[in-house]
Amino acid sequence: MYWTLELASYLEDAPWPATKEELIDYAIRTGAPLEVIENLQKLEDDGQPYESIEEIWPDYPTKDDFLFNEDEY
Repeated sequence: MYWTLELASYLEDAPWPATKEELIDYAIRTGAPLEVIENLQKLEDDGQPYESIEEIWPDYPTKDDFLFNEDEY
């Protein structure tokens, strides 16, 4: 299983929190690439919903990871 920014971007607007099955269904309905669906199928399923993309891909960059000062613009 591997994630890239492009693949993870397909889940940004997912209905969080969501279970593994809900995320797979969302990815299929929104036309996400097959790689996204395959990655979601490889997730462990303990029945608990995932709260955000960070629980699936801990290295997912957030706004704080970029050196961009919004106050300047």
